Parts: sequence; structure tokens; C-alpha cells
Amino acid sequence: MKYAIFIFLLFCLLLSAQPSLAGIYRYVDERGVIHFTNCPREPRFKLYIRESKEDVGPEENRPSNGILPKEVSQFDFLIHEFSKKYDVDFALIKAMIRAESGFNPLAISKKGAKGLMQLMPETALRMNVSNVFNPSENIEGGVRYLKYLLSLFNNDLRLSLAAYNAGENIVSELKSIPPYQETVEYIRRVMKYYQTYRP
Repeated sequence: MKYAIFIFLLFCLLLSAQPSLAGIYRYVDERGVIHFTNCPREPRFKLYIRESKEDVGPEENRPSNGILPKEVSQFDFLIHEFSKKYDVDFALIKAMIRAESGFNPLAISKKGAKGLMQLMPETALRMNVSNVFNPSENIEGGVRYLKYLLSLFNNDLRLSLAAYNAGENIVSELKSIPPYQETVEYIRRVMKYYQTYRP
């Protein structure tokens, strides 16, 4: 009996010694470059995204059920930079990032869109984005593509957002927002966040 109890306690001890959750760790270096790893070997890496079963599903792009204040503002300096470079409203870019990825630079959708602005592989290629998980490259690629769409659709914001979500070809063909629930909901969310972030 004592031997069985000893084995049970030893098993519990070994089990508790194993990490229960994996995660993605990050740090920002002195040049402002953001580094990510799932196997931190230096103390400067801090837990950024906790991986768990709850992270998968309809909201698979969001690191958690809510968005923390630091997550809302951590990419503002990049958004400002590309907002000025491509003459696109800062608040609009930020609203799109929130709707697309919930400020998660490692987000991957079920359709294969990746990063903060959820670039599809062919879009990333067109916009010369070599690393879709690099926040700077991803945001610049997304903003460049949005600028192109705004030009294509005569600065019609809703049509441009529809094209960003559903594809420019279908919007050009219909000359209106496609009757896709996902696209209609996407535009609604972006416009809601857009009003939140505008001065």
C-alpha cells in the first residue's frame, strides 16, 4: 500500500513539473525590431501569446477573449509611419488591424491569410512582403494594398474594404459590396472600430 502511494505521489510530482501551457514569447530590441520565439533562452523574452485550446475557433486570430491596452497601442509607431508614407488614415489602418487579427502578428486564418493585416500569400507576393509575420512588413504590405484598392474604387471606402475582404475581382464585377455575410460583417466591424479610433 505504501509503495502504491509512493508511486502515485511520484507520478503527480513529475506531472506537475511539466509546463501545462506553451506560448509565444517576444521582446523589442534597441532598434525597435520585434523578436518572437516559442523557446525562450534569454530573460528579455516575455510571454506574449499563451497557446491553448481556447485560442482556436471562430476568433482564432485573437490572442485572448479581450484585447489588452498594450496590444491596442504597441504597433502605433508602425501604423503612423505607413499612414504618412501612403497617405492613408491612421485610424482606418488601426481599425482594419483590429478587425483582421486582433493585433496578433502571428495570426493565421482558416483560409491562409497571415499576420496583422491578414495578407493572403498572393497579396503578400504582389506587395513584396517577404515575411508576413514581421509586423513592419505586414502592415506596409497591407497599407499599400489598401491604397491601391482605394485608388481602384475611387476612394469609396466600403467598396475598398469589401475588396480587401472578398477580393477585388468580385467587387469590380458587381460594382457593389458582394452579398457575403462575412464581408458585410467585416465592413461593419471595421467601420465601428474606425469611429472608435478617429480623433
